Amino acid sequence: MSLPLIGITTSTRLSEGPLKLDIPDSYAEAVAAAGAAPVLIPQGPDEADLQRLVSRLDGVLFSGGGDIEPWRFNGRDHPSLGWVNPDRDRVELFLFQEILKRKKPFLGICRGIQLVNVACGGSLYVDVPSHLPGAIPHDFHDNPARDYPAHVVRLEENCRLAQILGTAEPAVNSLHHQGIERLGAGLHACGWTSDDLAEAVEMTGYSFGLAVQWHPECMPQSEPMRMLFKAFVEAASQPSH
Repeated sequence: MSLPLIGITTSTRLSEGPLKLDIPDSYAEAVAAAGAAPVLIPQGPDEADLQRLVSRLDGVLFSGGGDIEPWRFNGRDHPSLGWVNPDRDRVELFLFQEILKRKKPFLGICRGIQLVNVACGGSLYVDVPSHLPGAIPHDFHDNPARDYPAHVVRLEENCRLAQILGTAEPAVNSLHHQGIERLGAGLHACGWTSDDLAEAVEMTGYSFGLAVQWHPECMPQSEPMRMLFKAFVEAASQPSH
């Protein structure tokens, strides 16, 4: 039996020559370790090409990266905004709608949970430290250990994510400064930090639609995080999804 194909969204970075794809190896490594073949999705393709691509994929992982354009969720500019990529936003928002049409599994990570929320009509805190009263520290980019367990996420009892991870209080890393403000339509928040920021959502009535604010791909030694990728790949392996 052939391996399921998991599309992974990417960013770009400047170099001495042309723009280059920019994505940590950890995403592809986590997908491959769970039993799937990773397929990197670049910026640039038009809608017709993206539709053809989605038709060949068995699932899509919306990866982390730079901030989403604030106008897409009626947000305002802020000095903390960084690595905004309009074409990435275009590609990923279109991909998400195509995934839903075909009822294929998806997993959102960090920026990915924010992208899913915006695609469903929700809004974001443009900068959590500035706009969420009583916010705990969420941005640990300066810590060289990407798997540093910065805080605990409190999961809803018996929610699908808690069942997958095998725990209702996973210790997670934290590498973000934006987050969900108003939840998008069709999404159900199922995990929060102690400051009540939603850090895990699932799509109601969907075969497999999950997104988390942390970076499970950076925690390969964590059994719960490996189980998340395993569950995603298993869902993508189903013939009818």
